Amino acid sequence: TPDHGATILAGNARVLIARLADARFFWENDLRKSLEDMSAPLENVVFHAKLGTQAERIERIAALAREIAPKVGADPDVAEQAARVVKADLASEMVYEFPELQGVMGGYYAKAAGLPDEVANACEAHYRPLGPSDDVPSEPVSIAVALADKIDMLTGFWAIDEKPTGSKDPFALRRASLGVIRILLTHGLRINLAPLIDRQSLKHEIRDNLDTAEERRLFILHHLLDEIADHGVFGAALHAVVEKLQGDGEEIEVGEGSWLDRLRASIPAQRDDLLSFLADRLKVALRDQGIRHDVIQACFDLGGQDDLVLLVNRVKALQEFLGTEDGANLLTGYRRASNIVAAEEKKDGVEYSGTPEDKFAEEDEERALFAALDAGEPAVAEALAGEDFAAAMAGMAKLRPAIDAFFDHVTVNAENQIVRRNRLCLLNRIRGVMRQVAIWEAIEGS
Repeated sequence: TPDHGATILAGNARVLIARLADARFFWENDLRKSLEDMSAPLENVVFHAKLGTQAERIERIAALAREIAPKVGADPDVAEQAARVVKADLASEMVYEFPELQGVMGGYYAKAAGLPDEVANACEAHYRPLGPSDDVPSEPVSIAVALADKIDMLTGFWAIDEKPTGSKDPFALRRASLGVIRILLTHGLRINLAPLIDRQSLKHEIRDNLDTAEERRLFILHHLLDEIADHGVFGAALHAVVEKLQGDGEEIEVGEGSWLDRLRASIPAQRDDLLSFLADRLKVALRDQGIRHDVIQACFDLGGQDDLVLLVNRVKALQEFLGTEDGANLLTGYRRASNIVAAEEKKDGVEYSGTPEDKFAEEDEERALFAALDAGEPAVAEALAGEDFAAAMAGMAKLRPAIDAFFDHVTVNAENQIVRRNRLCLLNRIRGVMRQVAIWEAIEGS
């Protein structure tokens, strides 16, 4: 341009100066309030029509962050304090005008209020990771609040059956689940998710019943929260609560169709479905590391795999084992044993799940397989109990020669029906020993 852009620069400067003046005005106005006063309007801000207000959500997150804190090396009091202020800036004038600054401004307001640095840092960090290339929170307090935020989000939408479908994910639940996975795996955090999910699902149930339920129902729900902390899983907690109340002379309806019967079915179903969703996201998260999705599924299908760090360790050991000659041949042997048993069970209309007895063994190779299983079964179980997956795979590898020899020299469908049944039960025992490690049918080609 004739003035070399001076007019453009001047126009942009006027706009920018006005915006910065607005920002300074909002900043100074916000600083006149305490964080408690700033967040007060959140009591009237609906997070979701079926999940309550932002203030109710903050209460749930604060309680969960306190529970998670010891598991991640954070101080529970500080984690709860952080959880109560990390959303405060959502009601600030600055974030209302500049929404992209949520979290960032929260950190500045927390520092201005004289709160600890770890609390201020959690304001921004608890939203992370926002994408696959974004860093995960690194400080223990931020980790506790971030996990609490995401787990409450997931359990809440699962409770109201607003799960992602196809390409639709309006509440970014896939991102939240990947966030949980990345935080746990990045820091190697050994956390059992099932009891956390059960307790948070119950909190949504409590909120849903506040206006309509009799006091007795809420009393039972709160007792269940406490019992899950002791028993770890919902089923045992429910049994303990019902047994205690009935022991105290209370009349508790637990029959088919009752409220507790519905709860007995719905809470575990929500948890299992959410854990399955996390397993699917885990496959996505580990794909770039060359981890096979079917191997992840084979380990997850064992059930009770809610410690994602332990699950990944098992998956990696199994994938490495399957890449060896022993692993590939043992998988072939498993498939052969499983197919024979399945075919004969279908034909005969019975299950060959009894305990085989070596006194009915007629061939040397048959006796050798009994001996190998007698030695291998406890060795594999002991290795798994010690989380030594390499040793568990090595224990299974020792079964391979005996299994190969059995199939090479022994006819399973013997004419003697007692011998035949015993051999089919022996093949089923192979399945049982190997299923301590994984559900091999989930591996492609099985």
